Amino acid sequence: MIELHHVLTPNGHKVTILLEETGLPYEARVYNMLEGEHLTPEFRRINPNGRLPAMIDHDPPGGGPPFSVFETGAMLVYLAEKAGRFLPAEPRARSLTMQWLMWQMAGLGPMHGQAHHFIRYAPDHIDYAVTRYLNEARRLLEVMDRRLEQVEHLAGDYSIADMACWPWVRAVHAIGLALSDYPALQRWFARISERPAVQRGAPIPAGSALSNPGVTKARLTPEQWSNLFGERMLAATRA
Repeated sequence: MIELHHVLTPNGHKVTILLEETGLPYEARVYNMLEGEHLTPEFRRINPNGRLPAMIDHDPPGGGPPFSVFETGAMLVYLAEKAGRFLPAEPRARSLTMQWLMWQMAGLGPMHGQAHHFIRYAPDHIDYAVTRYLNEARRLLEVMDRRLEQVEHLAGDYSIADMACWPWVRAVHAIGLALSDYPALQRWFARISERPAVQRGAPIPAGSALSNPGVTKARLTPEQWSNLFGERMLAATRA
């Protein structure tokens, strides 16, 4: 059984989509990061980086004691290998899947994440930061769009690469971008959205930015800001 510790965000949804697609048994604990529920020594024993999601496999391959995994790319590879699905064994197909997965981990997620931060969370509007990250967010969507003009899925067949990217693509409206500007990407997004496992694994939380068709500025209390970005977050890392 997989014990999943997560939040209802694009990074959390990557993992729950794969768990639903594979049918691997799991139990999920959803954290309230605004309240700092992740800032505990107990959680850092699961993930020394103190970020969500992370997981514990209570029935790891090969047996032995429970095994913890953090970082969503590593979690997706681990679960795909455990289930024997969505990560090809053939070397070239596997490499192609891993290339697009690493592209998401190093590019699409971080750059879109920074765009979300400076557009939706930063207390002051910083023109340079907004322009820099929004341009990179657009560029990465262009990369996906060009790729998906050639193939139905990023690595050829539906894989963990698609699962890693789809939740971030769903969130582009929250930074003022429109999927209609990327026709091939929009078609890919619609196809994956129809999958029952994706619908089960990535529900839209009520009141979240995903439920709003436009850009919504986050309003955080000083305590919430500290838990997400400030001194309490840093203090938990040092403890």
